[in-house]
Amino acid sequence: MAIIRESIDVDRRPEEVYDYVMDTPRMPEWQLSAVSAERLDEGPFGIGSRVRVTRHIGRRVMPMTMEVTEYDPPHSWGMRGVDGPVRPRVHGEVESFDEGKRSHVTIDVDVEGHGVGKVLVPLVVRPQVRKELPRNEQLLKNRLEHTGD
Repeated sequence: MAIIRESIDVDRRPEEVYDYVMDTPRMPEWQLSAVSAERLDEGPFGIGSRVRVTRHIGRRVMPMTMEVTEYDPPHSWGMRGVDGPVRPRVHGEVESFDEGKRSHVTIDVDVEGHGVGKVLVPLVVRPQVRKELPRNEQLLKNRLEHTGD
């Protein structure tokens, strides 16, 4: 599988970037394909936490359950799809620079198909992720730098 990687610099502290990225209900604010996102469990957010994200994938709307596999605030996170035909693996890093005032954000996405997903991933999903990921990072940057969230 080919990992899709994009990076961007954000004029906000790493803690602010990380907190925003990990705020589940806010995913649709900065991820173009996300229709909704919600926590599936209670208690502290961390490794093993589960999130249901509903996404537009091509012409379809698909819910998927994501499980947190890495949680190291404010430095890195990881999530993997655990059900459905399209199962992404996401790894993100937030690196501090400019004396902690700015952040360099890198997001890696890989996608695995199951069942009909084996057809969807190469034909629809990977091209969509390649196109969307840089736009998502730009939305993240704009949202954090211009709205004060």
